[in-house]
Amino acid sequence: MKYNRQLFKKLFFLAMILNSLLFFAQDKPYWKEIQEFKKLDEINGISKKPILFLGSSSFTYWKDVNDYFPGKTIINRGFGGSRLLDLNNYSEELLTPYNPKQIVIYCGENDIATDNPSSAEVLERFKTFFGKIRAKYPKVPVAYVSIKYSPSREQFWPQMKELNQSIQAYLKTQKRAKYIDITKVMNDENGKVKTDIFKEDMLHMKPEGYRLWAKVIEPYLK
Repeated sequence: MKYNRQLFKKLFFLAMILNSLLFFAQDKPYWKEIQEFKKLDEINGISKKPILFLGSSSFTYWKDVNDYFPGKTIINRGFGGSRLLDLNNYSEELLTPYNPKQIVIYCGENDIATDNPSSAEVLERFKTFFGKIRAKYPKVPVAYVSIKYSPSREQFWPQMKELNQSIQAYLKTQKRAKYIDITKVMNDENGKVKTDIFKEDMLHMKPEGYRLWAKVIEPYLK
């Protein structure tokens, strides 16, 4: 009887720990979004050797991305508001299930706009994530889509330009890594950012913006 009581206490204590861990996990930023990805994978299955899109809302809102690239199989795992910090926090969940033939990243804009870090700090976040990719997939090609100059975030453009340049320079030192510059195609004939390709929030894009992106990105896709 004494043994049963001790066993019950141990099991109860273990259950309390597990409940606490689950509570804190659910309180972690973007935990629900990551769980939703897992549900989608269970329902739809995972295509063999897909192109994996990772990043923030500019990918999240590209819901019909596969329609822009006929013949390519793309799994879009962008989640709105995410930063490179969040990609690092969820690297296991974002990378392990998919065994991709290529990884395409759009992330860093929210780091600059919300955390107020230096571009050098954000570069280190990117290097950390790139390192996580390389640890898991040493030979998978990686492409980074440059940060766009959203009109609503004009005050951050200098830092974003600096970050774009530093990531481009870093990727030149890495094998099987490409930098995709989408900033030029988003400018008008006077070199100004086209505002008519953005939604009212001047942050997220209309289909016209994604069509411009697709023209630039397509040659880089495997």
